[in-house]
Amino acid sequence: MRNTTALALCLIAGPSLGLAQDLSGDITIWSWNIAASSLESVAKDFTAANPGVKVTVEDLGNQQVFDRMLAACAAGGTDLPDIVTVENHESEIFWSQFPSCFVDLKTLGYDDVMAAQFPAFKRTEVEPGGVAYAMPWDSGPVAMFYRRDFYEKAGVDPAAIKTWADFIAAGEKIRAVSPDVVMAMADLNGDTEWFRMMANEQGCGYFSDDAQSITVNKPGCVAALETLKGMKDAGVLAAGNWDEKIQSNNAGTVATQMYGGWYEGTVRSTAPEDQAGKWGVYPMPSVTADGSHAANLGGSSLAIASSSDSKEAAFAFLKHALVTNEGQVKMLKEYGLVPSLLTAIEDPYVAEAQPFWGGQAVWQTILEPLPRVAPSRGTPFFGDADGIMRTVQTGYLSGSYDSAQAALDDAAHQIELVTGLPVAQ
Repeated sequence: MRNTTALALCLIAGPSLGLAQDLSGDITIWSWNIAASSLESVAKDFTAANPGVKVTVEDLGNQQVFDRMLAACAAGGTDLPDIVTVENHESEIFWSQFPSCFVDLKTLGYDDVMAAQFPAFKRTEVEPGGVAYAMPWDSGPVAMFYRRDFYEKAGVDPAAIKTWADFIAAGEKIRAVSPDVVMAMADLNGDTEWFRMMANEQGCGYFSDDAQSITVNKPGCVAALETLKGMKDAGVLAAGNWDEKIQSNNAGTVATQMYGGWYEGTVRSTAPEDQAGKWGVYPMPSVTADGSHAANLGGSSLAIASSSDSKEAAFAFLKHALVTNEGQVKMLKEYGLVPSLLTAIEDPYVAEAQPFWGGQAVWQTILEPLPRVAPSRGTPFFGDADGIMRTVQTGYLSGSYDSAQAALDDAAHQIELVTGLPVAQ
């Protein structure tokens, strides 16, 4: 068990060191959407305590941030802002190609005590080779978002769903009493989201934790792909992209959506008013009842550009926003950004009943598995591997492969040809 008293002292001491300095300078941050809005929110508190610092958040859009970071680093980093937002699974593209484009946060005071306040899976991709290129921000611990009324009508208790076999059985019960309702939806043709979440829960991913080999055909990934096909073949998992899922949510034709915890805000903000109180959350199932029931989908980190003229002020802002419950929980409360900071799990707000969710303290359920999520390296080759996996997944689900093992062996071989990395033995 953590020494919460000592940890609390560290949390107080760490940020206060930054706030006690006579900080000055202008900080510009690139981000997008509600992430940008949340940074503006915490920036108000930060600048109130540090009147010599001005913080400007530019909402450029996700793709624009990525493209402009890539172009700026390629040009030597001179056109970067002070702080940039980077999605974890894409981050190693930058660290590998442009390692000098970003500050090693350890040179500014990011020590082991501070780093240990974040789960290992959030640090894996932003601290390759012992260099802290970025600080963990939000995360996406996976949860099942479900319609209470559909489950109750079928006599299904979500607390009894421990395995994917349980999930299939529950889906069949729901379909029997509500023929127009499908149990769940996945983007089976355009995305690998379900496969990656299920594989991550099994401790498997495209690449090894040291990013030196390909592991997509290991047993945990095989079990995930087999289970995915089992759900599709049983008729409890229908194909649907992002927009189609929201349409089904609103129309009341789907009973469950599996996503990272940030989907809480999507459901709550897009659902019709008459659905308030009809939704709930429960932990993701596993292949076996004693599985970890923990995975992650999505999440970002914040990095400081080497070209910044306000590095000390920028680092102080990162500490305030990301290494305090005050900063992390404010973003959760106001914008639904799920914290990576482990102490946030114990914040009183997390235990509060949420009216839209039928009075359930959903953030406790969503954040509880955070410390157990297994790391999953994206590496600089995530995009290549994911593109290959999308094609292989589609082929396997349509019967083009004799087995999940054969499908993933093929995926591993194709990834090997593209990346030059060996397939793990």
